[in-house]
Amino acid sequence: MKLTDPENIQESEKEFIDTINAELDWEAIEHMLLEKHNFTVQDEIDYKHGDLVVYDNEIAYKFDFEVRVPLSVIFNRQGECLKISTLRDDFVSDDNTMPSDEGSGKEDKVARMASSIADMISEINQEDE
Repeated sequence: MKLTDPENIQESEKEFIDTINAELDWEAIEHMLLEKHNFTVQDEIDYKHGDLVVYDNEIAYKFDFEVRVPLSVIFNRQGECLKISTLRDDFVSDDNTMPSDEGSGKEDKVARMASSIADMISEINQEDE
C-alpha cells in the first residue's frame, strides 16, 4: 500500500538538493581546494548530481561537480619536466622563467620572454637546416 506518489517524493528530493546546492559557499570550497589540494579553480564549476547518502553512519549530502583546473607545465629542450603547477600565478619571474603579475615591469618581462622564445626558435630552425 503506497502512502504517496513516488514521483512526488523524487521531485521533492530533487528540489531539496537543488536548494542546498544553491546555498553552497563557493568561496569556502575554493579556499579548501587551495589549502588541501593546492589548486585553484578556473572558469565555472559544473554541477552534475546531488544525493542523500550515509557516510560514517550519519546522513550526509553528496554533490558531484566537474571542475576545470589551470595546469602549467615547464619542460626543458630535452623534454624533461621541470615543474608542473595547478596554481594560476605559481611561476616565478625573470630570467628564463614565467612572469608574475607584480609591478609595472610586466610588459618588459613579457617582451624579454618573447625575445628569448624567438631566439630559441631561430636556433632550432638553424639546427634543422
